[in-house]
This record gives sequence, C-alpha cells and structure tokens, in this order.
Amino acid sequence: MMRRKEKLSKALALVLALICGLMTLTGCHGSQGMEEFVVPEEFDTSRDYEITFWAKNDTNKTQTRIYEQAIADFQNLYPNITVNLRLYTDYSRIYNDVITNISTNTTPNVCITYPDHIATYLTGTNSVVALDQLFDDETYGLGGSQVRFDSPSREEIVPQFLEECSFGGHYYALPYMRSTEACYVNKTYVEKLGYQLPETLTWDFVWEVSEAALKKNDDGTFALNGQNVMIPFIYKSTDNMMIQMLKQKGADYSDEAGDIRIFNDTTKELLYTVAEHGRTGAFSTFKISSYPANFLNAGQCIFAVDSTAGATWMGTDAPLSDISADKFVEFETAVMTVPQFDPGHPQMISQGPSVCVFNKADSQEVLASWLFTQYLLSSDVQIAYAQTEGYVPVTSRAQESPEYTDYLSRIGQDNQMYYDVKIRVSQLLLNHMEDTFVTPVFNGSASLRDAAGQMIENVTKSVRRKETVDEAYVEKLYNDMNALYHLDQGGKAAGTAASAADLGPLPLTSRLLLGVLGGAWILILAYVAWDAAKKKGDKTGK
Repeated sequence: MMRRKEKLSKALALVLALICGLMTLTGCHGSQGMEEFVVPEEFDTSRDYEITFWAKNDTNKTQTRIYEQAIADFQNLYPNITVNLRLYTDYSRIYNDVITNISTNTTPNVCITYPDHIATYLTGTNSVVALDQLFDDETYGLGGSQVRFDSPSREEIVPQFLEECSFGGHYYALPYMRSTEACYVNKTYVEKLGYQLPETLTWDFVWEVSEAALKKNDDGTFALNGQNVMIPFIYKSTDNMMIQMLKQKGADYSDEAGDIRIFNDTTKELLYTVAEHGRTGAFSTFKISSYPANFLNAGQCIFAVDSTAGATWMGTDAPLSDISADKFVEFETAVMTVPQFDPGHPQMISQGPSVCVFNKADSQEVLASWLFTQYLLSSDVQIAYAQTEGYVPVTSRAQESPEYTDYLSRIGQDNQMYYDVKIRVSQLLLNHMEDTFVTPVFNGSASLRDAAGQMIENVTKSVRRKETVDEAYVEKLYNDMNALYHLDQGGKAAGTAASAADLGPLPLTSRLLLGVLGGAWILILAYVAWDAAKKKGDKTGK
C-alpha cells in the first residue's frame, strides 16, 4: 500500500513540475502577468530609448510628412528617444496587428486607434496603460514642470473629446484629432429637381429628393444627369448611420455595462425604411457601390455622407480624387449635418483617432512613450494635422490660436490648403461640438458597432435580390447578428466571446499547458480506477 502511495505522489509531483515549467514559459508570451505601470520619480535621460509608433495616414502624403516632422522635432527635444514610425492605411489592420502582438508581448509603444478597440486590447491583461496618474503627475504629466515642450494642460483638452477616452473607470487614451460625419450635397441637382435645401437636413427630405431623382428619360438614362448611373443617396459608414438614427430617435443601442439593446422595434422600423428606398435604388452604401465621393463628383449622387476627415475628396474642385478629371461634373457643393429626425435638436457622432500607450516591463520606456504621446497634442502638431483634412484640433489652445484662426479665415483662397469644402466641414464640427455624442465603450462594443452597420448592408442587399423584408426576415436577421458577432451572450460575455475570436490561436506553450493539465487529470483518474480494481482483486484473492 505504501509503495502505491509513493508512486502516486511521484507521478503527481512530476505532473506539477511540468505544469509549473510550462506556466513559466507561458508568462513570457502574454501581458497577463505584467505589473501595472507606476510613474517613475525621475526620467532617466542617461539612457537611450527606442519606441515604435503605429499610425494611420489615409495615403495622404502631407499627413505622413507631419508625422515625420513631429518625430524629428520631438527627437531634437529628447535626443535619447528614437521614434520608429509604422504607417497603416486602415484602422482595422492596426487593430488586428495589435491583437496578434498582445499574445507575444510585442505591441507597439504608442498607437493611434479607437476606444472601442482599446476595450478589446484590455481583455484580461494590463497591456494598455491607464493614464490617470500620468495626466496629473506634476513633473511629467499634462503641462508638467519637466516636460520640454509646451504641453497642454488637462483643462485645455476639449472635455467632450477627452471623455470619449474614459471607460472602465480610467482614461486609456488621449484624443488626437476629432471629426464627425457630414452630408456633402449636390445643391445644383437639388434645385434642378425643384427643391430648396432646408437649414438642417431631415431624413424625410433626403428620402423624398432621392426618390424624385430616379425619374428616367425614354432612352433609359436618368433625367437629372443624362447618364446611365444615378444613386441619389450613398452612405459611407452604415454603422454610424444606424447608431445616429437610433440616437436621434431616443432609442436603445447599448449601455455602459455592455448590455446589448439594439434589437428593438425602432431598429426594425428603421430597417424597413432602408429596405423601402434600397428597393427602388434611391439608397446604397459604400460596401455595395463604392466611395460616395466618386459618384458625387461624377454627378451620379446627390447626398453623399462621409467623414469630415474625407473632405478633400468631395466636390467639383476636390484636390484628391479616385476618378479622372474628365469624369468631374460642375456643381455647387453644400456641406450640411447628417440627416436628422428632429432638426431642432441635432445629434451627430463624434469620431476620430485617439492615442494609447502600451505597457512594458520597463517603466522608463513607458514614460518615454508618454512624453511622445503628449507631444502629439502640442499646438504645432495639432494645427498642422488639422489642416490636412476636415479635422479639428482637440485642445482649446490650438483651436483658439492665431495660426488656426487665420487658417479658417482663408477659406476658398485655393483648392489645396484652403479648399473651401474642407474648411467648411471643420467649421461645421466647431459649431456643433455640443451636439456630438459618443457610444458606450466596453469589451465587445466594436462587435456591436459592426453588427449595427451590417444590418443595413444586409437589408439593402436583400431587397436588391427581390427578397421580402418583413417580421420574419428581421427576426432572422437579429438572430444572425447575435450569432455572428457573439452578441447573444449578453454584455460582458459577448465581449469576451468576440475578443476570444479576435485573439486568434493560443500560443504553443499555452496549448501545451492545457494538454498537460488534461493529461494529468486522465492519469490521476486512471490511477484511481486501477488502484480501486487492484484492491478489489486483492480482496477477492483472499
């Protein structure tokens, strides 16, 4: 009997040793075991640091030069900090690469991203630094005494923009630039159809004009433009479309706790409206047709909704374009808020990139990263970048500066720096900052946003295929969205499922650990069964 116990003890000890060894290895492949960042008492300037900065530039070379100039100016102030820039053309690619690198603890130091994405980065890890203590640090915080440039104070960051970076009880990012959506309108065509633009666009007005624009000539061309193509109303980001419509209606979307509430009767009625106008061809989306700007500039669209950050692509004199010069049509471009249900109380989404700092084992490296992140909010960088598109600076200092005021006053002086459509959309956001809103951020909020847009996409595609959109269709659509985006698990559970899918396969050591754990239990159970059988045999033998 004693020998059996000794053998069992040795077997268990071996299994535990293997598990401990593999757990040690696994800790090297993730940030789960990383300690929370604590601000060092002093920045060690005797050391050299090399940090990576991942950013998006929309293939705009001017934006690339601004990043490069900001890095050069920052390195002049801090010669011991080298910043390596990596550019992306799509925020989703940044998101996917960060998710992949979290599992191997090879994230960048500083990253331009969105709060919805950061919420997923935080899942079960200390991968992103909570910035609260850095904000308020008297030495190296916002406006800190030892910061070597004119850093904005916390009070100088526009409160509505800063609030978007707060979730889960902490600030996890700084706003970098802010934009909203605008409706770019071919005013010439609206008036040709016999309408006058209202002071504020309404959904009813947009739908009515869009349907009127579908009248055709006897030869099959559209009467309005004499062309074979006319898509009166094109929306770039259908997720924003659904979110803003629900907000304007006062309907549920989600709450701060991560409870999913989008699958309601108001959403259903909105989808019926989309289906009605998608069926006639009055409405389409970017994913179905292509960039709204291409159709607008070619005289094939009347209402093109896109970000204010894409203003240089919009209008007869747009400095950027994906269509050839001979395809442009002359028209007057109106810049308006997105359509509203209640024009007296407009609601428009606040969007635009934020900047987060990733946690590292070396707190000095994190502090170096934070100093560079702060520098992106200095007025020189803010104003220069805001001038590239319809962004607005995120600090009151930059917004109220003589340089930025002068920039706005030069509207229309040329079709490059002072392109009138670009400056008008910037002024639109500045005039409506109090009318902007943000959606709750939680682990899984990015998936909910995707589902919101996908419902509009699916309905529009379905009616084009002559499918019926009714109660049964919408019920099935809701179930499909729940399953596809793991929303049916409710709030935090949904976020966990979504992030698990995003994180991809577990590292090899994690898989080995799970295998050893499973094998250990099998061995233990097998031994217990064998020992019981042996005892029974012994008793029978007696």
